[in-house]
Amino acid sequence: MKTVSAPRSSQQLHAIDDDECRLFREAAELAGRKWTAAILLSLARGAERFSEIHASIEGISDRLLAARLRELEIQGLVTRTVVPSTPVQIRYGLTPSGGELITILQPLVRWAKRSGAREAASEQQPAD
Repeated sequence: MKTVSAPRSSQQLHAIDDDECRLFREAAELAGRKWTAAILLSLARGAERFSEIHASIEGISDRLLAARLRELEIQGLVTRTVVPSTPVQIRYGLTPSGGELITILQPLVRWAKRSGAREAASEQQPAD
């Protein structure tokens, strides 16, 4: 039998201050941006070159992938290394923070599977 934890008491919820709420919102918006999780997962699975990342993510454009990689680099989740060779190679990788974010997202994915979030989202999609 599944046990469900009781919701936090209002006293526990009030212990979360405004700064923590802002930080949570910013983190959730970053992690929830379209393609972010797919890019991080591709890197976690070993893709290093732009072409490898692109090939592993169905539907993302070159331009959007390049922009998102730059954003993730600025956020400190992805590293970009220039390999001096002929031709020059660019390699991408996860920073420790990027790897930590993948680890944090895994329970959310498990929750979504258990809760039927996927089915609920597809039911809200308009029919073709």
